[in-house]
Amino acid sequence: MQIDVLGTLDVRENGVSIAPTAPKPRQVLALLALHADRVVPVSALVDELWSGRPPRSVRTTLQTYVLQLRELITVALRGPDTGAGAVRRGAKDVLATVPGGYLLVSGGGTSDVREFERLAGMGYRAMDAGEHKDASRLLREALLLWTGPAFAGVPAGARLETEARRLEESRLCALDQRIEADLRLGRHRELLAELTVLTSRYATHENLHAQFMLALHRSGRRGEALDVYHRLRTTLVRDLGLEPSPRLRRLQQSILVAAPETPPPAPARAPAVLALPAARARVGVRPV
Repeated sequence: MQIDVLGTLDVRENGVSIAPTAPKPRQVLALLALHADRVVPVSALVDELWSGRPPRSVRTTLQTYVLQLRELITVALRGPDTGAGAVRRGAKDVLATVPGGYLLVSGGGTSDVREFERLAGMGYRAMDAGEHKDASRLLREALLLWTGPAFAGVPAGARLETEARRLEESRLCALDQRIEADLRLGRHRELLAELTVLTSRYATHENLHAQFMLALHRSGRRGEALDVYHRLRTTLVRDLGLEPSPRLRRLQQSILVAAPETPPPAPARAPAVLALPAARARVGVRPV
């Protein structure tokens, strides 16, 4: 089975898509696919579909959606990739009913979420070891798995909304560390265009602004680096009633006092995420 949720939902069995077009069966499949090979409780599916206000016929309705998915799985299992010597599986083997819930069996297939987490984890370890070239490569590969917002095309309920936010935070974390690795490799000029877009999109994300300031200053554009700080400060004060963090203020001061040809030291790197309170770090973070 091939499972893709980092973008448009696409689940394929035997090379054939089993993603339904109807909204609620798509929600069921999305939650099962995200947690493939793990039991998804009935209560979680009910909460996702009806947000605490299930119909009286909730069990029957949920079973109907599961049956619709199994019909698509049955068609996929008859696909062209089923060889004569292959072990025959039924739809109930792929989408199994287990005590308390349902289980989507990947059969050792691929999952873009699991691959993203594997590559990102390797990238973080390379970063911690000072292997910045490897870290940049691994984190770039991880980020390329994203083709759009998680669960694109799925009308998300409470569970999927929470999972989408979690995955987006993970993506931003990997992006932050990939940019950090590139800065440490001296690729500051190459980052300017990307950081221009990112700081516009995430207007209160302090670490991205700090990285933009460093890239600009190291490119000999100290005035523009200070302008980035002032724009961020204006946005934080106006929208949130917050001043920039001490870490960012120290970076601004180091740029102010540095000779034009002398880059300021890089700020201390937080482990994979911003060295800021959680509420501040999440501001402005939305799927794109």
